[in-house]
Amino acid sequence: MRHVDSFEIQPPTAPQPNGVPRSAWARARRRVSRWHRPYVAVLLLLDFGATVLASWIAIQWFDQAAAGFRDADKDPTWFHTVSYLLLPLGWLVILWANGAYDRRYLGLGTDEFKRVTRAAVAVAASVSFLAFATKTDLSRYTVGTALLGTLLLILLARYLARMVLHTVRRHGGTATQRMVLVGTLPEAMEVYTAVSRSPSAGLVPVAIHLTDGYAAARGIQTPIPVYAGRDILSLVREVGADTIAVCGSASTEPGELRRIAWQLEGSGVDLIVAPQLTDIAGPRVHIRPIEGLPLLHVEEPTLSGPALLAKNLLDRCAAGFGLLLLLPLFIAIALAIRISDPGPVFFRQPRVGHEGRTFRVWKFRTMYVDAEQRLASLVDQNETDGMLFKIKNDPRVFAAGRFLRASSLDELPQLINVLWGEMSLVGPRPLPADDGDFLGDVRRRLLVRPGITGLWQVSGRSDLSWDEAVRLDLYYVDNWSLAYDLSILWRTIGVVLARKGAY
Repeated sequence: MRHVDSFEIQPPTAPQPNGVPRSAWARARRRVSRWHRPYVAVLLLLDFGATVLASWIAIQWFDQAAAGFRDADKDPTWFHTVSYLLLPLGWLVILWANGAYDRRYLGLGTDEFKRVTRAAVAVAASVSFLAFATKTDLSRYTVGTALLGTLLLILLARYLARMVLHTVRRHGGTATQRMVLVGTLPEAMEVYTAVSRSPSAGLVPVAIHLTDGYAAARGIQTPIPVYAGRDILSLVREVGADTIAVCGSASTEPGELRRIAWQLEGSGVDLIVAPQLTDIAGPRVHIRPIEGLPLLHVEEPTLSGPALLAKNLLDRCAAGFGLLLLLPLFIAIALAIRISDPGPVFFRQPRVGHEGRTFRVWKFRTMYVDAEQRLASLVDQNETDGMLFKIKNDPRVFAAGRFLRASSLDELPQLINVLWGEMSLVGPRPLPADDGDFLGDVRRRLLVRPGITGLWQVSGRSDLSWDEAVRLDLYYVDNWSLAYDLSILWRTIGVVLARKGAY
């Protein structure tokens, strides 16, 4: 019996021209995912409120007569109209013009914050131009305070809104985009695995459409249904999706991707291309079209230059300041360790560092002094794979040591390694040196200094498999940037407070 698609019995609609809207105002409405509409409405209210609050703070800090217009006391109504209505509306218009409300950039990545910052520069330039053109006498202190305060408040509000959105996506399964993956089964499963690692991204694969026939998936268990030989748009409607992700080699077939894009125009369905080039971040990838052929140009990783010098300077300064600030805490921890188990306060172990050089890492001791002798009897209880040995309830760890591990306080002495240039604040974790030379892809971790924290630590720590930990470390090496380091340091705070994966 032939399967009859439910959409086949609907009255036929007039075909739309290839990619040409019916009028200049025509715009396809999304069929399923509309989470961005209320979210954008909330952002509009937050941005407007942030602008009003920043203006109010600036006016309160300075005398109103000298705060904005010099003649504000003569016309207070106009002054307050500009401060609390026209300026906030101007912010919203410029934010919109800079794509700060575009759903493609909301909730993930740094593009949203970059566009807000770009809008702030545009607002500052616009205010300066208008003041010059109208010969308005403005207080630079107040205007500067209002603009800078607005930028900081908008960034804070959007960060908090993003945290709420991520929580809703992780626990409620709403505010997401439902995707149909198009490609061969291995390529589709690779994309499925990648997007499933980050539920906060809001991408939920619901079906796979095979380009090489259904026989390629026969007898293979898949987490989502597999289809083949179907009309893609009909399949999208059937499974309730709103996004198509073209995976790997399917995106390189001549004319095929273009025909899919034509077919989707006017349907309100998003089209995403997932090339075979994986674990390469956006800043390294540039599109250079040549005669209509979009070429992806991949830059080399930035492992030297001024940015690296800035990273080293930041590491040394932060480590020196941190050691001085944490000295009383170090003394308290040392006393707790000596009371728990007589022996050395610090644990020194050889680790492999930058370019394969071996150094001795500093850590607070969390195990009994005979821990190494008792290791042989516990090898068969190892709960991790790869080059590490981990047990959640390790009997060699004393009570104070469990607290130090759970709170990550045992890692703080590694600031000494950072001060000496053996480690960095952010980087791949240094692995033990007694396992011999690193082979294969693992050696690439040695291109940068190991770190106290890193992408591995903020993504699950000991809960991750060895292969996943290596993948994250290699991703960090290939896509390192100073802004990425600051982002990982910020995420580390939340991970440490949550005590996730620490044992």
